[in-house]
Amino acid sequence: MPANLIDGNKLANQILEKVKKEAAGLKQKPCLAVIMGGENPASQLYVQKKQQACKQVGIESKLFSFPESVAEQELIEKIQELNDDSAVSGVLVQLPLPKHINRNNVLQTISPAKDVDGFTAENLGKLALGIEEMVSCTASGIIKLIESTGTKLEGKNCCIVNHSIVVGRPLMQLLLNRNATVSICHEFTKNLSEFTKKADVLISAVGIAGLIKKEMVKVGAIVIDAGIARNGKKVVGDVDFDAVKEVASFITPVPGGVGPMTVACLLENTVKAARTT
Repeated sequence: MPANLIDGNKLANQILEKVKKEAAGLKQKPCLAVIMGGENPASQLYVQKKQQACKQVGIESKLFSFPESVAEQELIEKIQELNDDSAVSGVLVQLPLPKHINRNNVLQTISPAKDVDGFTAENLGKLALGIEEMVSCTASGIIKLIESTGTKLEGKNCCIVNHSIVVGRPLMQLLLNRNATVSICHEFTKNLSEFTKKADVLISAVGIAGLIKKEMVKVGAIVIDAGIARNGKKVVGDVDFDAVKEVASFITPVPGGVGPMTVACLLENTVKAARTT
């Protein structure tokens, strides 16, 4: 039997409807401030989608664009200004930043209370302690997608192909919080298929088209594809979708899987921040 499709658009719309109601019930309109350095076309597209989603649910969005040559201190000063602005609920720095910028110096300037991406040391540390407040939007979205299948993660073998602070590390903590057994793989992992074939839940997020083949997937596994790549003009993920869907029990499409969930969880975090800031 071919795998059941996990519809990220449908689940994201349900979250956005809830966010819209919560935003409307707040005394002050939530506001998301986005900082972007450089003119990365993919980043521009992602920011545009976030702004459109904000408008859809009644969240104000502000974009602060800087040239590729922007000084690190200039970004830090803008973040400090936004931290002190009571009208701003959440602050997001669109990655990647220009190569001369120290990403950690910039991200760690964000107030943990306004850190809607969940990248500050305080929020990552809380997550490691099992406190899920401001959590990485992609990681949070992936958990919601898995749980939407009715699967209980306790005791499941889970394999993540990614070890970034955006996906792999926060997702590992979320899975551990749910008593799953987690393997983290990355570009230096030897014999990747030895890990992926044992996984009841397999998540890949590296941006290499067709990385995950049918023979690398356990029969009946849940497969979450958080990778983005291009095959000619077509947007594809890490997973060889047509082949893998023949052995998986559930699978996400690309596009229409993790992407919309990331945006929905970002706005969910923004409203959460608005309630506390």
